[in-house]
Amino acid sequence: MNLKAETLSRIDEVITHYPVKRSATLPLLHLIQEDVGHIPEEAITWIADKLGLEPINVYEVVTFYPMFRRKPIGRRHIKVCRTLSCALLGGYKTCATFEKEFNTHCGEVSPDGEVTVEFVECLASCGTAPVVLIDDDLHEKVDEAKAKQISDQIKAEAKARK
Repeated sequence: MNLKAETLSRIDEVITHYPVKRSATLPLLHLIQEDVGHIPEEAITWIADKLGLEPINVYEVVTFYPMFRRKPIGRRHIKVCRTLSCALLGGYKTCATFEKEFNTHCGEVSPDGEVTVEFVECLASCGTAPVVLIDDDLHEKVDEAKAKQISDQIKAEAKARK
Protein backbone atom coordinates (compact mmCIF):
# COMPACT_ATOMS: atom_id res chain seq x y z
CA MET A 1 0.00 0.00 0.00
CA ASN A 2 1.18 3.44 -0.86
CA LEU A 3 0.06 5.31 2.26
CA LYS A 4 1.38 8.48 3.85
CA ALA A 5 3.96 7.94 6.60
CA GLU A 6 1.56 9.56 9.08
CA THR A 7 -1.20 7.10 8.16
CA LEU A 8 1.15 4.12 8.54
CA SER A 9 2.21 5.40 11.94
CA ARG A 10 -1.39 5.90 13.04
CA ILE A 11 -2.28 2.39 11.83
CA ASP A 12 0.50 0.84 13.88
CA GLU A 13 -0.56 2.87 16.92
CA VAL A 14 -4.28 2.02 16.56
CA ILE A 15 -3.61 -1.71 16.45
CA THR A 16 -2.01 -1.52 19.91
CA HIS A 17 -5.36 -0.39 21.39
CA TYR A 18 -7.02 -3.75 20.72
CA PRO A 19 -6.24 -6.98 22.57
CA VAL A 20 -7.49 -8.89 19.51
CA LYS A 21 -5.96 -7.48 16.30
CA ARG A 22 -9.11 -8.27 14.28
CA SER A 23 -10.94 -5.57 16.24
CA ALA A 24 -8.80 -2.92 14.54
CA THR A 25 -10.38 -3.65 11.13
CA LEU A 26 -12.89 -0.75 11.21
CA PRO A 27 -10.42 1.91 12.39
CA LEU A 28 -7.87 0.80 9.79
CA LEU A 29 -10.45 1.00 7.02
CA HIS A 30 -11.34 4.52 8.14
CA LEU A 31 -7.69 5.59 8.18
CA ILE A 32 -7.06 4.20 4.71
CA GLN A 33 -10.19 5.80 3.26
CA GLU A 34 -9.16 9.10 4.87
CA ASP A 35 -5.75 8.83 3.20
CA VAL A 36 -6.65 7.35 -0.20
CA GLY A 37 -10.25 8.52 -0.58
CA HIS A 38 -11.70 5.02 -0.98
CA ILE A 39 -10.90 1.40 -0.16
CA PRO A 40 -8.99 -0.09 -3.09
CA GLU A 41 -8.84 -3.86 -3.52
CA GLU A 42 -5.19 -3.93 -2.46
CA ALA A 43 -6.14 -2.33 0.87
CA ILE A 44 -8.38 -5.27 1.74
CA THR A 45 -5.50 -7.71 1.28
CA TRP A 46 -3.04 -5.37 3.01
CA ILE A 47 -5.24 -5.00 6.11
CA ALA A 48 -5.87 -8.74 6.20
CA ASP A 49 -2.12 -9.40 6.16
CA LYS A 50 -1.50 -6.70 8.77
CA LEU A 51 -4.11 -8.17 11.15
CA GLY A 52 -3.50 -11.85 10.43
CA LEU A 53 -6.90 -12.33 8.77
CA GLU A 54 -8.19 -13.73 5.52
CA PRO A 55 -9.08 -11.05 2.94
CA ILE A 56 -12.73 -12.19 3.03
CA ASN A 57 -12.89 -11.11 6.69
CA VAL A 58 -11.99 -7.54 5.74
CA TYR A 59 -14.13 -7.62 2.58
CA GLU A 60 -17.18 -8.52 4.71
CA VAL A 61 -16.69 -5.37 6.77
CA VAL A 62 -16.13 -3.13 3.73
CA THR A 63 -19.26 -4.36 1.99
CA PHE A 64 -21.44 -4.31 5.12
CA TYR A 65 -20.91 -0.65 6.04
CA PRO A 66 -22.16 1.89 3.49
CA MET A 67 -19.68 4.59 4.54
CA PHE A 68 -16.85 2.73 2.87
CA ARG A 69 -16.34 3.55 -0.79
CA ARG A 70 -14.89 0.95 -3.14
CA LYS A 71 -14.03 3.37 -5.92
CA PRO A 72 -12.69 6.92 -6.13
CA ILE A 73 -15.08 9.85 -5.90
CA GLY A 74 -14.93 13.38 -7.28
CA ARG A 75 -13.07 16.18 -5.56
CA ARG A 76 -16.38 17.32 -4.05
CA HIS A 77 -18.83 14.83 -2.55
CA ILE A 78 -22.51 15.79 -2.69
CA LYS A 79 -24.72 13.60 -0.50
CA VAL A 80 -28.46 14.12 -0.81
CA CYS A 81 -30.69 12.69 1.91
CA ARG A 82 -33.42 10.40 0.58
CA THR A 83 -35.25 9.41 3.74
CA LEU A 84 -38.91 10.25 4.28
CA SER A 85 -38.88 13.94 5.23
CA CYS A 86 -36.37 14.84 2.55
CA ALA A 87 -38.08 12.69 -0.09
CA LEU A 88 -41.48 14.24 0.64
CA LEU A 89 -40.07 17.77 0.51
CA GLY A 90 -38.24 17.38 -2.82
CA GLY A 91 -34.99 15.50 -2.15
CA TYR A 92 -35.31 13.51 -5.37
CA LYS A 93 -35.74 16.69 -7.41
CA THR A 94 -32.77 18.19 -5.59
CA CYS A 95 -30.64 15.18 -6.49
CA ALA A 96 -31.82 15.33 -10.12
CA THR A 97 -30.79 19.00 -10.25
CA PHE A 98 -27.26 18.18 -9.07
CA GLU A 99 -27.05 15.33 -11.60
CA LYS A 100 -28.12 17.65 -14.40
CA GLU A 101 -25.82 20.49 -13.33
CA PHE A 102 -22.77 18.23 -13.23
CA ASN A 103 -23.73 15.96 -16.13
CA THR A 104 -23.53 12.83 -14.02
CA HIS A 105 -25.65 10.15 -12.35
CA CYS A 106 -25.95 9.10 -8.72
CA GLY A 107 -22.87 7.26 -7.55
CA GLU A 108 -20.73 8.32 -10.50
CA VAL A 109 -17.96 10.88 -10.85
CA SER A 110 -18.74 13.84 -13.11
CA PRO A 111 -16.85 13.88 -16.43
CA ASP A 112 -14.54 16.64 -15.16
CA GLY A 113 -13.75 14.67 -11.99
CA GLU A 114 -15.06 17.49 -9.86
CA VAL A 115 -18.14 15.97 -8.23
CA THR A 116 -19.76 12.74 -7.10
CA VAL A 117 -23.47 12.96 -6.33
CA GLU A 118 -25.14 10.25 -4.31
CA PHE A 119 -28.19 9.50 -2.22
CA VAL A 120 -27.59 8.73 1.44
CA GLU A 121 -29.75 7.77 4.35
CA CYS A 122 -30.78 10.20 7.06
CA LEU A 123 -28.54 13.20 7.66
CA ALA A 124 -30.39 13.93 10.93
CA SER A 125 -31.89 17.28 10.00
CA CYS A 126 -35.45 16.27 9.12
CA GLY A 127 -36.91 19.60 10.23
CA THR A 128 -34.93 21.44 7.55
CA ALA A 129 -35.52 19.01 4.69
CA PRO A 130 -34.39 18.43 2.06
CA VAL A 131 -30.81 18.41 3.30
CA VAL A 132 -27.56 17.95 1.45
CA LEU A 133 -24.10 17.28 2.85
CA ILE A 134 -21.32 18.61 0.63
CA ASP A 135 -18.03 17.30 1.92
CA ASP A 136 -18.49 18.21 5.61
CA ASP A 137 -20.91 21.14 5.17
CA LEU A 138 -24.63 20.63 5.80
CA HIS A 139 -27.00 22.59 3.56
CA GLU A 140 -30.62 22.84 4.66
CA LYS A 141 -33.86 23.38 2.76
CA VAL A 142 -32.14 22.66 -0.56
CA ASP A 143 -34.82 22.93 -3.22
CA GLU A 144 -34.08 22.89 -6.95
CA ALA A 145 -33.22 26.61 -7.02
CA LYS A 146 -30.82 26.32 -4.09
CA ALA A 147 -29.26 23.21 -5.64
CA LYS A 148 -28.63 25.23 -8.82
CA GLN A 149 -27.11 28.06 -6.76
CA ILE A 150 -24.82 25.64 -4.89
CA SER A 151 -23.83 23.99 -8.19
CA ASP A 152 -22.92 27.36 -9.70
CA GLN A 153 -20.76 28.11 -6.67
CA ILE A 154 -18.94 24.76 -6.93
CA LYS A 155 -18.36 25.32 -10.65
CA ALA A 156 -17.01 28.83 -10.01
CA GLU A 157 -14.61 27.50 -7.36
CA ALA A 158 -13.42 24.78 -9.73
CA LYS A 159 -12.89 27.33 -12.49
CA ALA A 160 -10.93 29.61 -10.15
CA ARG A 161 -8.58 26.74 -9.24
CA LYS A 162 -7.68 26.14 -12.89
